[in-house]
Amino acid sequence: MPQPKKDAADSVRFVIVAGKGGVGKTTVSAAQALAYAHKGKRVLIVMCNAKERISAMFGSEPVGSTVSLVAENVWAVNIDPNVALEEYGMMTLKSRSLYKLLFDNNYTRSFFRAVPGMQEWTMLGKAWWHTTEERADGLPKYDVVILDAPATGHGLDMLRVPKVILDVVPPGLLRRDAERAWKLFQDPKTCNVIIVTLPEELPVTESIELCTALERELLLPIGKIVVNCMLPPLFSKAERAVLEGERGGADADLGAKPAAALAAGKDRAIRERVQAEALHRLSEGIKVKTCFLPQLFGDAATPGAVRDLAKRL
Repeated sequence: MPQPKKDAADSVRFVIVAGKGGVGKTTVSAAQALAYAHKGKRVLIVMCNAKERISAMFGSEPVGSTVSLVAENVWAVNIDPNVALEEYGMMTLKSRSLYKLLFDNNYTRSFFRAVPGMQEWTMLGKAWWHTTEERADGLPKYDVVILDAPATGHGLDMLRVPKVILDVVPPGLLRRDAERAWKLFQDPKTCNVIIVTLPEELPVTESIELCTALERELLLPIGKIVVNCMLPPLFSKAERAVLEGERGGADADLGAKPAAALAAGKDRAIRERVQAEALHRLSEGIKVKTCFLPQLFGDAATPGAVRDLAKRL
């Protein structure tokens, strides 16, 4: 009997959710985690020393630097770079007393803070390390790790760190781990990047630049573009042109209510035009699968909203 065709996404172990600040990366991370969990996968969401909002999205206890369960088959952690460095040191030295001697002093801490990219690697490296964890039966502890990456500039700097380590660090434990992580990140079978954007000029411009850096400089596989906060169109292109040409508000020779309605229609027509132009630029600039999420007019950081978005992903 023929076996059902396996989705290519089934082998993905690491997902990087990237994009401009304020476009909804954390919301998309939560919704994507829930979409994976609904398929029976065990998912870990990793935040990088970020303002904690995941607990509101899942109705769970606040998420800290220790991995905690936030929903069925979904765990989350908010990485503190100092805690991550301590964990890395303990794993390397296998001795708390030796760790305290070498790492737990002001000189060493100041040195690590001064090393370019060290804080980024402690967070990215810890996120990758979670893909290597195993349960007692030898199966992966988490089927998928989702990294809610920092905003574009900082996020790109973080993703460059393993490559820099491979270029400049001599053979040793740090280089070995960076090499293993980088191999996983660059393999489209095990990793993909989700770029989140809004249907607006600046987020789309930044998304196109991010996509170029990922594809040409870092050679990281892009899985899809998620366009967040899409407005359902109310007007045709011709209707938008008519509305934008109208004089609304106080200058309109109309009663108060018709004038307000005309002004609201004009504002909506402008937003729809901006959205249409942004989507056209996006389709011209990035040839990647695109997914659209609607504008939610209520609070998106709620369990109900995240469940609705997960269905669309």
